[in-house]
Amino acid sequence: MKKLSLYLIGLLLIPTLFLSSCDRGDDITENKTPAFTIMKDYMTTNNLDLPKIISSPDGVKFVAGPPADADLNTFLAKYYIMDIRSAADFANGHIQGATNVPFTNILTEATNAGSKPILIVCYTGQTACFGTALLRLYGYSNSQALKWGMSGWNSATAGPWNNNIGNPADGNTNWSYSTAPSNLVFSNPTISSFSTDGSQILKDRVEQVVADGFKGVSGADILASPSEYHINNFFSATDYQGFGHIANAYRINPLTLTDNIYLGLDPTAKVATYCYTGQTSAVITAYLRVLGYDAYSIKFGMNGLFNSNDAWVSNKWSSSVPKNLPLVN
Repeated sequence: MKKLSLYLIGLLLIPTLFLSSCDRGDDITENKTPAFTIMKDYMTTNNLDLPKIISSPDGVKFVAGPPADADLNTFLAKYYIMDIRSAADFANGHIQGATNVPFTNILTEATNAGSKPILIVCYTGQTACFGTALLRLYGYSNSQALKWGMSGWNSATAGPWNNNIGNPADGNTNWSYSTAPSNLVFSNPTISSFSTDGSQILKDRVEQVVADGFKGVSGADILASPSEYHINNFFSATDYQGFGHIANAYRINPLTLTDNIYLGLDPTAKVATYCYTGQTSAVITAYLRVLGYDAYSIKFGMNGLFNSNDAWVSNKWSSSVPKNLPLVN
């Protein structure tokens, strides 16, 4: 009888032990270092803050312009070229020696580059810049994107830029010349990971962002509903007012982890970044998505918002930009 009583008491204690064990587990989970913090610490320690993605630790910028005619052979020999355009457009004309690669395969294809730096090529340079940032975060620090994409390589492939410049900001009530609003301070983004290793968390995040693909939004859509986004203008302070800007856009530049300037971005909002060409903003957008932001690049940048603006010349697209470098089929 005594043994039976002890047995019954034991059965009654099992749920209590189970529940108390779960409570201890929750406490451990709540008290552990957030995955974002682990990844952030790893990135800042290993030269992966945003300025080192825009310009690598070796000083290599994220874009490479098309070469002069006399330098073409040297240019072609230097890079392992990945063309991420559609197979049909690749077949109609591409850079000699380029490999046609779906964007989702850029990380696996990069292993075939050997010791060569990687050059990603797309239609306008924007998706290529997005991919370049991800490759750099993945360990390919000297990867670059072809500036202007195939639109800048040859006038025959310039349609994607020629057809997307515009001036929706001209006279728009949501275009302003005011000073920048004061930056606010938000909390960190939240990312999920079972790992406690910063390098592994970063690797997983990059792979996820590659799988999700480029994220962009048109300038016209932003101008129509700017309140739907947390907008960051990546101009210089002089250009912010001189060129004008989307009304109430912040100017968080530089945007760094090291000194917590990134906390000026709202992790609960859609974060839209714009620059002059949509290429720098594509790099920033890829970086922010890895960090856990719901980030978007405003496509074609100032060129898509106010190309005819007389205040600027550098990085302005016109029909004179494309070179006439050779295409192969």
